[in-house]
Amino acid sequence: MKKLSYFFSFIFLLLITQSLNAIPNSFADLVEKLSPSVVSIASTTIITNNNNQNQIPRFPEGSPFDEFFKDFFDNEQRRSPSQRPMTGLGSGFIIDDSGIVVTNNHVIEGADEITVILSDQQEFTAELLGRDPKADLAVLKINSGKTKLQSVSWGDSDRMRVGDWSIAIGNPLGLGGTVTTGIISAISRDIGSGPYVKFLQTDASINRGNSGGPLFNVEGEVIGINSAIISQTGGSIGLGFAIPSNSAKKIVKQLIDFGRTKRGWLGVQIQPVSQDFAESLGLPDQKGAFVSNVNPNGPSNEAGIKAGDVILKFNNIDIEKMIDLPRVVAESDVGSIATVELWRKNKLIEIKVKLGELPEERFMNSKNSNTKKTIQDITIETLGLSIVPTDNNNGVIVTDIKAENSNIKIGDIITEVNMEKVNDPNSFKLIVEKFQKTGRSSLLLKVNRNDDMLWVTIQYLDN
Repeated sequence: MKKLSYFFSFIFLLLITQSLNAIPNSFADLVEKLSPSVVSIASTTIITNNNNQNQIPRFPEGSPFDEFFKDFFDNEQRRSPSQRPMTGLGSGFIIDDSGIVVTNNHVIEGADEITVILSDQQEFTAELLGRDPKADLAVLKINSGKTKLQSVSWGDSDRMRVGDWSIAIGNPLGLGGTVTTGIISAISRDIGSGPYVKFLQTDASINRGNSGGPLFNVEGEVIGINSAIISQTGGSIGLGFAIPSNSAKKIVKQLIDFGRTKRGWLGVQIQPVSQDFAESLGLPDQKGAFVSNVNPNGPSNEAGIKAGDVILKFNNIDIEKMIDLPRVVAESDVGSIATVELWRKNKLIEIKVKLGELPEERFMNSKNSNTKKTIQDITIETLGLSIVPTDNNNGVIVTDIKAENSNIKIGDIITEVNMEKVNDPNSFKLIVEKFQKTGRSSLLLKVNRNDDMLWVTIQYLDN
């Protein structure tokens, strides 16, 4: 019995020791090891002054003021040359001993010269290998000569949990080599900076100049790239955001290999699934991305995805919100076959799509005519709309609206109701009456408005 008691006491002490080890007494050894891999980045841009003779006030010829102001502006131009350098400071980190450096795009954007400064203050002129403004990433290359560089390794950002330790090293406010620690405050944070990245949030102090610097885990692996803060003062208030390493790794590799990023592309325009949309489509909730239009030259059109579909899963990844879809598609390989699960006419459908490459610009245009005929309007009392047919029997044109706060506008061409095609006022009326009998309170309308296709909901007035 006594031996058993000793055994349990030993196990208890072991558990306590392991728990204490999870909270390090110091990060000094880790920081000493990592600091040589973190660099400061100085980006120099040549600014052209607009001091010229056209700015000199005009005075009558021979006026004493004419000579005075001419001498004044000549002296100013000598003191302020027409071109002068402006330097910005940021951070970065070395990911390969050959001299590959990662930073933010906004740190080097527009720079005429980029200088990488090591922790021992050695300076090297950097070559820009590639940059991605959409993800705010850039990759540089330096030739360090005989100087041996020390690189860091990528970590797995998907393994990070809220409450895990995080360590930021960078060049805040030009001070260089500054270390701050904190915890991961949130994961997959959307801060409205674009659809292609969801951020790790940390309360480690991040300030101006930390941009492009690494965020480490306690194993010394890069799990994020510090990129943004939210602050009313411009200083850290504990709301720092880092691009997750798992999002950055693939982009960085493509910037090294191709000088640009190759993103997957479905070729659809999407809208959020509102409560009215969900009710009109018979969806149980507001999850997914509603397809408002399909590019006729895009992969989705070839695969059979249609306007009015709701994409619920992409490669078995749930699309909780509309903004989730562009990110997961963009992170997929160009030319790969994606499985898309969607909702169409109260049914789940699975479609295979061969992804294209996201073009820089996408243009979609509808060629429906919105010419009105001078004929008698037809009023749909249950919706508070007056309509007339189109010239080509491809929808109806709204001529009057009686309901307040309607999503419909006069001049809109309604071409579909709940994914059923509208040819003329009679077919429109029959479809509206059919769905009213099902007990639905609203309808989903496909509308051509000024040659733009969109989807809107409309409520029955008597419900």
